[in-house]
Amino acid sequence: MSPNANSGTETDAAALLAAWPHVYREGAAERPVLLMLHGTGGTEHDLLGLADALDPAAAVIAPRGRVTENGMNRWFRRLAEGVFDLEDVEVRADELVGFVTAARAQYGLGHRPVVAVGFSNGANVALATALRHPSTVARVIAFSGMHPLPGRDATAVLSGTSVLLLNGESDPMAPLPSVDALAAELEQRGARVRQVRRSGGHGVTEADVYAAQGWLAS
Repeated sequence: MSPNANSGTETDAAALLAAWPHVYREGAAERPVLLMLHGTGGTEHDLLGLADALDPAAAVIAPRGRVTENGMNRWFRRLAEGVFDLEDVEVRADELVGFVTAARAQYGLGHRPVVAVGFSNGANVALATALRHPSTVARVIAFSGMHPLPGRDATAVLSGTSVLLLNGESDPMAPLPSVDALAAELEQRGARVRQVRRSGGHGVTEADVYAAQGWLAS
């Protein structure tokens, strides 16, 4: 590739990042990159404290969801509560891969592994991205997430993918049958899956964070 081509790629990456609100923290060179994905109504700042709790030395990239619903930031459209616009899920997951690729180039992240950490809607887009693009996002910590692409044809092999699913047993926004169907599909396609259940509903508890710390360290 010519020097001019490299310059064009860098320019494209810089332009994409400039147009997409996000927070970046460099972290230690030997630590992974935490891709922090907020829930509905959140911003790029919401999960920075969670990132610190999981790995204070990690790099952090926290973008803002680019879909709005009643003035609230989201990662993809939905048709009703719990009913996702599946085509839009796929489009937005693909866009997120473009963001991660641009960030890797712009910030000189080299081959540092990316761990997508999401809550609720952010967990769902993290899972969708891993299902569609395992070479870009191979590790996911999903707080109160569910199956983002039920019934969609999927062929990507996930033998290098690891997923931690943290869910409440009485969460109406992430029902357990959807979570179990997701876990089964992930495992069928070769992923390593750990499920952590707790009493209660939608949210992130201290016990969830503790479980995620242990999983990430391992």
